[in-house]
Amino acid sequence: MTVAGCLPKGAAYQVVQREILSRIRNKVWPPGTRIPGEIDLAAEFGCARATISRALRELAEAGVLERKRRAGTRVTLNPVRRAMLEIPMVRQQVAETGRAYGHDLLFRAVEAPPEAIRARLGLAVGVRMLHARCLHRADGRPFQTEDRWINLEAVPEAAGIDLTTTSANEWLIREMPLSSAETSLSAAAATDAEAALLGCPPGAPLLDIERTTWLGDLPITTVRLLHPPGFRVVGRV
Repeated sequence: MTVAGCLPKGAAYQVVQREILSRIRNKVWPPGTRIPGEIDLAAEFGCARATISRALRELAEAGVLERKRRAGTRVTLNPVRRAMLEIPMVRQQVAETGRAYGHDLLFRAVEAPPEAIRARLGLAVGVRMLHARCLHRADGRPFQTEDRWINLEAVPEAAGIDLTTTSANEWLIREMPLSSAETSLSAAAATDAEAALLGCPPGAPLLDIERTTWLGDLPITTVRLLHPPGFRVVGRV
């Protein structure tokens, strides 16, 4: 967790959001806790009250905080489930088909992202991110590959999670509220390596899903998902 005395004076609202989220995740402010008011937080962070107000407003819109006039601001009792944006949990997608879920961690490292990834998230040169690849399975058979980059400036706790027992997809959904996403769907021909993982011939058509997610203006993660032939996307409005 960030130490308040080490926070930069005149902190931007994204810095305030990161610190508030860190305190909530580390149970400094457990669910139901009334947090300090805008004036006190502005004094602590050395920034304008308007900066605090914007940070709190976006966290409230994402379901992390509850703000009531005269009653102050409290941590919601279940902030993640009240988040505005719902991202599919692969474990649940598999379970809904009546099959048993499993996943294999293929790669994990904290490293500098390629320029395309850094630009997609709007991050500065020299940033290091958590990069993880895994294979999701249904009844032991390939269901989906996941190639994910996590912004450790926004979610520093991610560097310490055990991705062999919990996938990055599942951990982020449980621990990190999100407010917006950009998703693209396309077809891709399977490379030799992708075909070997997904159990299909090289060149087979794959469903390629790329998704980048934010909390307010704070970039959280970007991921590329590949599904083997036969996978269907079902939506409900």
